[in-house]
Amino acid sequence: MAVVDTVLTDVAKSGPHSDTAQAVHHYLDRLDEDWPEPDPTEGRRLVLARHADGSITGRFDLDAVGGEKLQTALESLLQAGRCAGDDRTRAQQPADALVQLADNALAAGGLPTLRGHKPQVIVKIDLDDLAAPGTGRGTAEMGFGATISAARARWLACDGAVTRIVLGPDGMPLDHGRTLRLFPPHVRRAAEVRDGGCVFAGCAAPTWWCDVHHLLAWIDGGATDLANAALLCERHHTQVHHGFRVEGQPDGRWRTWRPDGTEIHTGPRRTGPPRTRPPLVTAA
Repeated sequence: MAVVDTVLTDVAKSGPHSDTAQAVHHYLDRLDEDWPEPDPTEGRRLVLARHADGSITGRFDLDAVGGEKLQTALESLLQAGRCAGDDRTRAQQPADALVQLADNALAAGGLPTLRGHKPQVIVKIDLDDLAAPGTGRGTAEMGFGATISAARARWLACDGAVTRIVLGPDGMPLDHGRTLRLFPPHVRRAAEVRDGGCVFAGCAAPTWWCDVHHLLAWIDGGATDLANAALLCERHHTQVHHGFRVEGQPDGRWRTWRPDGTEIHTGPRRTGPPRTRPPLVTAA
């Protein structure tokens, strides 16, 4: 043990904390190599805390294999979602990747149903607030209780479904109208063929990451057709609803402007056939 103590002391003095921790685990694993392998799921933890503004902070603990799976999934989205001129911090990039991971899972439709319904993000808002041109802070309520602005509700409705529900004076539903899917499947397919992926300058996100964005908001009379549609990944769709702007050109190219009116130049966009899903590879 004296030799082990000497080695660990030298590692602690000369290297970072991570090297010391790795060395300790190395020796612990060899003290009893035949002991029963513990159940890794017993140590997994995930705690989420919601704040007054609806934002979430959290902490999680995963075993080595679970952590590797999460890192692999996030890193694939992170690398694929990095576009030219990306100025996000290293902390922002995996956060965006995590939201995109959830967005993809919800859009794929493969998650378990809840009481006969597919899981979906739900927003409740008064029709007058939805149609008003202003930001409308705190006028919409989400399924888990968070309050958001009317502007964010309009963004979510951009590629969502809208259901009219008439409430009585006591707040009870009196009439439930037909749910309208804003962009029908055939328009989405046409946009996928035309755009090939996210049209935001420099972005290479594939079609299955993307929402179909109304260039002129539907609440302002924008048509739900191909001429008024643009594919945008989750992050860039969010940015377009917060001051950025994309515009299609007669030659089929797209241009992007920042909120201050300056254009984002990233060089010619990649040309060729639409970005399709990679082939599924299975282990033998």
